[in-house]
Amino acid sequence: MSPLASDVAPGLASGPQGPAALRPLLTTVLDALRTGAAARRGPLPTGGPETVAARIRTALGDPLPQHGDPDALRTLVHAFAAGAADPADPLCTAHLHCPPLAVATAADLAASALNPSLDSWDQAPAASELETLVTAALAKEVYGKQADALVTTGGTESNQLALLLARELNGNVQLVCAENAHHSLHRATWLLGLPEPVTVPAPTGTLDPATLDETLTKLPGPLIVAATAGTTDAGLIDPLPAIADVCHTHGARLHIDAAYGGALLFSDRHRSRLDGLTRAHTVTLDLHKLGWQPIAAGLIAVQDPHDLRVLEHHADYLNADDDTEAGLPDLLGRSLRTTRRPDILKTAVTLKTLGRQGLGTLVDQVCAHAREFAHLIASHPGFELYAPPTISTVLFRPTQATDDAVADIRRTLLTQGHAVLGRARPDGRLWLKATLLNPHTTAGDLAALLKLVEGHTPR
Repeated sequence: MSPLASDVAPGLASGPQGPAALRPLLTTVLDALRTGAAARRGPLPTGGPETVAARIRTALGDPLPQHGDPDALRTLVHAFAAGAADPADPLCTAHLHCPPLAVATAADLAASALNPSLDSWDQAPAASELETLVTAALAKEVYGKQADALVTTGGTESNQLALLLARELNGNVQLVCAENAHHSLHRATWLLGLPEPVTVPAPTGTLDPATLDETLTKLPGPLIVAATAGTTDAGLIDPLPAIADVCHTHGARLHIDAAYGGALLFSDRHRSRLDGLTRAHTVTLDLHKLGWQPIAAGLIAVQDPHDLRVLEHHADYLNADDDTEAGLPDLLGRSLRTTRRPDILKTAVTLKTLGRQGLGTLVDQVCAHAREFAHLIASHPGFELYAPPTISTVLFRPTQATDDAVADIRRTLLTQGHAVLGRARPDGRLWLKATLLNPHTTAGDLAALLKLVEGHTPR
């Protein structure tokens, strides 16, 4: 018998025998996820970094043993789950890190099993067409007309692509953004060899159109302005229509980083907060934030599809001219990456399963939770609320607490595994940050979170 016979070689995830090979393994994984979560008993493992690291070292042992361990899947998934920060726990609220929908996660399994690579059509026939259809639909959702969008790994890649397109279309552009802009924009200027960004003060947390107008008046072109729809500190949205007016007056290109707030488009109640989005040349979206997708699920929407021509690239073994002329789609211009997994499948399944109404309901729920939590804080004499929430982020701090005390509260809750809260300094003071992305959160969960913070507040 061949040494590669099926009774000797490990099973494959796809092919005729793929489902049969996966089924018992999935049972093992699901059991290990359950036992791991039970061992964790909360949103975060107890003990802090060194304790968690020691548990993982024990579970892993020799990472590359001479002989394999048939129980490795169960052991490591259990340890992975026991040591995870679980975004589905209602007390895990620190970051723009959403609990993924089960249906999206199940779809992601299919993508992993079949393993298409979106660098050539012959590696991903169905995936390439699915991506074309879904990205066009999402671009139309942004712009209200035919446009285009590319799949990215998230906001960082989308913002970098926005600046790359601006550079290739307009020359050595200079970025103008507010202090509230995401750090990835500054890093992108460095990566792309662009001039040092001009940073506009934002004392109220958002980009002021009058200050932007004064700044652009003093600068030579070409310029690109980056506005934000959903800041990482407080979830604030810049005044987009007024900013678009200023950009139009000065002939500046406009990019809107809506990695957080872009999903408000699905909500009839909150969509108007994104008025002005259609006037941006490019828009960043991130459905692994307020979209309940497993990481990664980023996009960049482009108002003029012709702008993407600057990304065209040729590699004969992937998009030979005669193949393209014969009708095989050319995928290399759809990303700066070559090998690319079909992240669009989970998004397509989610959009089709829930529809705009279903997604909008989830958005409305988390925004309502944020307002409810803000009300609890504002009504409590022991706490100070930074401001009413714009999306689903709430900043608060114990009254009279020092910044050191606020930092200690956060780290203590993390180390004990009781709650995961973020931190922000929107006004020079340190605030605790709760980013509510779990639509299943209850009023009792919110009260429990506030009670935990209260119990660790110095008297």
